[in-house]
Amino acid sequence: MSNVAVEQFTVADYRAMPEGPPYYQLVEGELIMAPSPGSFHQDIAFNIAFLLRRHVTRHRLGKICIAPLDVYLSDLTVLQPDVLFLSTRNLGLLQADGVHGAPDLVVEIISPSNGSLEKKRKRPLYARHGVREEWLIEPELEQIHRYDFAADPVKPVRIVDSDESFETPLLPGLVVKASAVFQR
Repeated sequence: MSNVAVEQFTVADYRAMPEGPPYYQLVEGELIMAPSPGSFHQDIAFNIAFLLRRHVTRHRLGKICIAPLDVYLSDLTVLQPDVLFLSTRNLGLLQADGVHGAPDLVVEIISPSNGSLEKKRKRPLYARHGVREEWLIEPELEQIHRYDFAADPVKPVRIVDSDESFETPLLPGLVVKASAVFQR
């Protein structure tokens, strides 16, 4: 068995990198780069950001942000969710260089190149660092897996199919129609 040292990167190393593209994320000290997402992924991100922003702005609930925007969770972890929501009480986390702390909601869209990263590495980090809710979007299945980390950090509280709607206590009054999320 060899003792090969694996270099661990920190936020300082990450911030010293040139601005993307390509875009990287820092996952527990490991730099991870992914190719640009496909067009359906981008349609979904735009649809969600549009739906959320319209509701959040109308009701003055906080702010919606889209990738690429760094979310600093620790000295070894900087992630870039596809879409995020910061409630009014957490707007102070948003600084010029990104979000310093846990957003209320993160939305991650699975791509062929990132499924394992999203499901096995990032979701537990979001739960551990205080994100309240995650929507994990499965474009190929046209499903939304809604995680409420206070209720269960491992299993979704709801799996929403493309012909269903759902609500979240984070955004009172918003009804999300999955068909609108998956509109091309």
